[in-house]
Amino acid sequence: MQADYFTKKKRNTLSILLIIAAATFLSIFITEYDVVKGVTSVPSAVQWALSNFYPTKESLSKLPDILEKLKETLLVSIAASTLGALFALIFSILGSNTTGVNPLIKSVCRGIATFFRNIDVAAWAMILLFSFGQSSLTGYFALFFGSFGFLTRAFTETIDEASGSSVEALKATGAGYLSIIFQSVIPASLPQMISWILFMIETNIRSATLIGLLTGSGIGFTFNLYYKNLSYDIASLVVIVIALTILLIEYVSNYVRRAIL
Repeated sequence: MQADYFTKKKRNTLSILLIIAAATFLSIFITEYDVVKGVTSVPSAVQWALSNFYPTKESLSKLPDILEKLKETLLVSIAASTLGALFALIFSILGSNTTGVNPLIKSVCRGIATFFRNIDVAAWAMILLFSFGQSSLTGYFALFFGSFGFLTRAFTETIDEASGSSVEALKATGAGYLSIIFQSVIPASLPQMISWILFMIETNIRSATLIGLLTGSGIGFTFNLYYKNLSYDIASLVVIVIALTILLIEYVSNYVRRAIL
């Protein structure tokens, strides 16, 4: 019996690998991608990067301006994440199987969250450019919509997992709806929700760099400006600053998550 199980598992794994390989070769054929040229161009790309893409002593004079733009990106990312989390909390409570008021409102809340979640932040930025132009506000709303959609889904699952039994117990004692929310649902779900918010801030800081290229704001625009002007030394300094910031944010976020979970 056990031998049949492992044989079946091995056969399934082999089938999945064959499907992935077939999909890869089909994609290469359809896109006419030259694998040999792609592989052989790697040494040239590395050589160019080592020869041009590194900060110099002169580029350090631009560090204050880079840090100022980085601060703008960080503040926009944090603001979009926290406000998105507030709206997500409301929609997740109304859309949860545990705390939903009625099936219609639950379906509407889930549908709205699904709509916002399934449109990428870059697509939101392109859409919002027509309304707000190239500005920090465009990037803010793009990150906010993405955060709201993702966090609503995450908060809904958290509420369903963390507070199901306690909600049933409070309902049995005759507790009111608001009492259940504030005395059971939010306290039980809060640590995991904070963890999701921290994760969203990390993600938004990464996404904000790309959004800045489209909206002409923040650290992304700074990188694009120097790169297009062929100031590769300053552009590389921007990349290093972004990478160090993301690593620092991730370290702090992981530390806080370990402390609260």
